[in-house]
Amino acid sequence: MTDHLWGVRAELAEAEFMYRFNADASATAREALGMDALRLGGGVLTLVREDPTGGYWNKAVGLGITEPLTGELIEEVLARATTHGVPALAFQVAPHAEPAHHARLLEERGLTPGTAFVKFFGPLPATLPGRTDLDVRPVRPEHAAEYARIIRTGFEMPEDPAMEAWFAEAPSYDGDWWTVGAWDGDRLVAVANLFVHGDVATLSGAATLPEARGRGAQGALMAARLREGAARGCRWVSTETWPESPGHPNPSQHNMRRLGLTELYLRPAWVFRPAG
Repeated sequence: MTDHLWGVRAELAEAEFMYRFNADASATAREALGMDALRLGGGVLTLVREDPTGGYWNKAVGLGITEPLTGELIEEVLARATTHGVPALAFQVAPHAEPAHHARLLEERGLTPGTAFVKFFGPLPATLPGRTDLDVRPVRPEHAAEYARIIRTGFEMPEDPAMEAWFAEAPSYDGDWWTVGAWDGDRLVAVANLFVHGDVATLSGAATLPEARGRGAQGALMAARLREGAARGCRWVSTETWPESPGHPNPSQHNMRRLGLTELYLRPAWVFRPAG
């Protein structure tokens, strides 16, 4: 499988994860946060009107992969976001998206480059490193509140009861979902998610409390998720993280490299902020 095909599979797996994380939320969460998710243009659009982060959960993902990212499609997405009343929206468009001049189409409609992420993909490794002195095991619903707090804290998101209640639903999801955590004694200090899309294990939503960092929690949680993915028939791994820079190391990026995953590309987010 070529890097291009890996990129296609990685984008579609992430798109399905984003769609399901929104669509699988309870009616209570969806009403409280003003959530909606839809499929269009071969990708997905997730909308969260009451997004306390200012726009992180509003995304267009997977566009330009199986269908061209046309000016008309961009305008449809912008219109839907504006009508829904979101604070901001990010188009996460892969470098190989069609047409090749998609960046110009986005710029012409007022979007600006934002935060970039490194996309990783590769075969599920036979050897899974990940040693830690912490106790790694699945997160059950009785630990939902702790799980939600760690995700919010790890991603430096603002305190918001409705958002944390949404996050707290994840340990109760079944089917394609699996949550796992690392305990220091009886205290949950790190958590992570697995979403299975066909034969692709999608790694997402991992966080460690600041005081527990440096103990191998995320490497161990990554290995645990891949073992679970293998048991569910996965053959491939997809994930992403922010790129490290001088003075700002990213342990997640090193963990992904140790697994033998391939850094496919750096993908910028194109940001739209509705007028007013």
